[in-house]
Amino acid sequence: MKVVAVMPAYNAAKTLEKTLADLPKDVINEIILVDDHSTDQTAQLARKLGLTVVEHPQNRGYGGNQKTCYTLALSNGADVVVMIHPDYQYDSSLADKMVLPIIKRKVDVMLGSRIRTRKEALAGGMPLYKYLGNRFLTLVENFLLGQNLSEYHTGYRAFSKEMLEKLPFHKYSDDFVFDSQILFGAIANGARIDEIRVPVRYFQEASSINFLRSCIYGFSILRDLGLYLITRGRYFI
Repeated sequence: MKVVAVMPAYNAAKTLEKTLADLPKDVINEIILVDDHSTDQTAQLARKLGLTVVEHPQNRGYGGNQKTCYTLALSNGADVVVMIHPDYQYDSSLADKMVLPIIKRKVDVMLGSRIRTRKEALAGGMPLYKYLGNRFLTLVENFLLGQNLSEYHTGYRAFSKEMLEKLPFHKYSDDFVFDSQILFGAIANGARIDEIRVPVRYFQEASSINFLRSCIYGFSILRDLGLYLITRGRYFI
């Protein structure tokens, strides 16, 4: 099976090589980096490192970047797609554990949960307001969606080709709430979802949204949960 790693990138020149160095090379068949109109040398460095590179002529947002990532991966014949942020926030050495359950056809979606313990998440640099917001939203999502996940908001995730092909992800948001919308669509499609625990790393070069954007993100998720309940999930499929 062909495993494609996709990297939605924005100003990741300082962390890209470290992310690639930890990646298990025997599992990944191709790496696609989509540069969302960075102002640094991310795209040039990625080409130098031998990655498949696509550059957006203007910034399309985090969700818009993922749309290009998944479209290209499917077009290139991927059977499994794993998203790895090139900002070194997530542990790319765990990519094999993300894709193996999908290769074995045990699950359709894998998530890398940053919430192993409260102490570890906060010690890793996760702001307290993000931790509390994450816990609240995950509790509500589990209750309303009938799941038992430890986190819905991780950016470390893997999908089977079959699940991605079922999802109308191009109609989802171009903003950060895309992450939740694609999971809502997967759940509405009856996806088998599992997760592994991954350490969290927050530092200056790691991407992170501020308090205001986090609030907008949280209210957008609550709005979408309402749409999910009203339409019984059909809005996302």
